[in-house]
Parts: sequence; C-alpha cells; structure tokens
Amino acid sequence: QEQLVESGGGLVQPGGSLRLSCAVSGRTFSSAVMGWFRQPPGKERVFVAHITWRGGLIYYADSLKGRFTISRDIPKNILYLQIDSLEPEDTAIYYCAADPTTNYRPNYYTSPTHYNYWGQGTQVTVSS
Repeated sequence: QEQLVESGGGLVQPGGSLRLSCAVSGRTFSSAVMGWFRQPPGKERVFVAHITWRGGLIYYADSLKGRFTISRDIPKNILYLQIDSLEPEDTAIYYCAADPTTNYRPNYYTSPTHYNYWGQGTQVTVSS
C-alpha cells in the first residue's frame, strides 16, 4: 500500500526556516508528479509547488516563488519542501501528494483533486 508520511513541521519564529520531508513507502514511483499543498486554519487547501519525480521539472504557485524550494531525493524516496523567511501567514498544515502519471501538465497539477495519494500532513506554526 502506497504511503506518504510528512515530517519536519513545528513552531518557528518569523524569519526562520524549515525543511519539510515526505517519505514515500510501499512503492517506487517510476513516473509521478509530487506536490506540496497547505491548508491554513479555516481555509481551503491550496497549491504550493510540484515536481516531476523522474525529470525534476518544477512549478511553483506564483505568490510563493522565492521563499519555497521543492526538491526530491530519488534513491531515498523522499520529497522535500524548504521554506525560508517564514511569515505568520505561512501557518498551516502542509501536505504532500502524489499522482503516478506520464502526462505532465503544470496547471492541471495545481489542483488537489488531481492527486491520488496524500500524506497525513505536518503542522507548521509561525509565531513569536
């Protein structure tokens, strides 16, 4: 059974950094789009970034470019999200998601409904 497990969240002061991890187990994605989404308190889940597992093609939400970096470690089967210069508005549950596909469409994969596998989420709280 495919499983995505996020880690790395926590309480951090404004201006700090975090690196979130998403460990993939149960299968090896030979081809997939892997995404990060976040859900602030009381709000909808929104797209942060995605990356193609094989080719490393990256796409970010326009509003989040510059402070977020998505990457993956193929041998370790881990997806990462580096977040720098954290702001209180970054407070949210962060989720990783995956969709095994060979049909890469950047805008299509900004929607959470197009992913088949999800992790349980990791809480990020930015507060002084």
